[in-house]
Amino acid sequence: MSLVIDAQGLRKEFTVRVKVGRLRRAKRTVTAVDGVDLRVERGETLGYIGPNGAGKSTTLKMLTGVLTPSAGQVRVCGLRPVAQRTRLALGIGVVFGQRSQLWWDLPLRDSFDLLRHVYRVPAGDHATRLRRCRALLDLDEFLDTPVRQLSLGQRMRGELTAALLHGPRVLFLDEPTIGLDVVSKRAVRDFLGELRRAGDTTLVLTTHDLADIERLCRRLVVIDHGRVVHDGSIAALHSRYGSRRLVVAELDTALATPPTLPGAPLERVEADGRRLVYACESAGAAEVVAGLAGLATLRDISIVEPDIEEVVTRLYRSPASRAAPVTG
Repeated sequence: MSLVIDAQGLRKEFTVRVKVGRLRRAKRTVTAVDGVDLRVERGETLGYIGPNGAGKSTTLKMLTGVLTPSAGQVRVCGLRPVAQRTRLALGIGVVFGQRSQLWWDLPLRDSFDLLRHVYRVPAGDHATRLRRCRALLDLDEFLDTPVRQLSLGQRMRGELTAALLHGPRVLFLDEPTIGLDVVSKRAVRDFLGELRRAGDTTLVLTTHDLADIERLCRRLVVIDHGRVVHDGSIAALHSRYGSRRLVVAELDTALATPPTLPGAPLERVEADGRRLVYACESAGAAEVVAGLAGLATLRDISIVEPDIEEVVTRLYRSPASRAAPVTG
């Protein structure tokens, strides 16, 4: 696999004016991104998350050549994003919620055709990619509708298509499902999942919707106060912050004393003793289920996966998030 993003010591500072007294204003330097190292291989799907003001969007803007870093080195597709921005534009796709590549008063089909000429895409390649997007995103019913008349979900599907028609190596997505209804969210996630499985396009996704991360990303980078505080798998994040799977057992009749299971403490007893909730710590879920089946008559059993949103919230509040990042 080849490296498509290589950022080392990436830093961005802004100078702002703050009020001092009634009439005076003083300059102050604010660090938005503080020494980010980021290496992304071709075909990876990377979730890049953090609280508001953590530096996510600033990082993406430096990677796409919109902002010049204050310090550090960065290469995207082997190019320097600011100095070689025009060439880089041919190798990346961008979907930012606040910016559109579509022409507001033109039918969606005409926007796609204009983008073919903007990026100088051969007609055959353009037709093949558009045909694939039409099938996966169900575009046909509104291809001839002016963009201004599209719903938010339809427009987002159009934006995704527009970002991919020139065959980019990297697709940057900033909140692609924000404000979408359930059906549109599913369509976008399914499409991105298909891109991930194809393995031709590297995806970098920032979002506050952690369901997007769970469904799409094997690797998660968490940034807080401009610094990377976690770089690794979602499972490693759960492990680091102590989240656990739960086994919920429904019994035919309540037991006088709930069974004790090694490596799986009893979290709580509900429904007049007929529902037992165990946490999987050193024991796996299968071991807990087998142990319960040998000790009680089970009516039903279910496994509740840990909530990533709760884990990430815990990470943001932890003093450890100010320390060096944990990888894994």
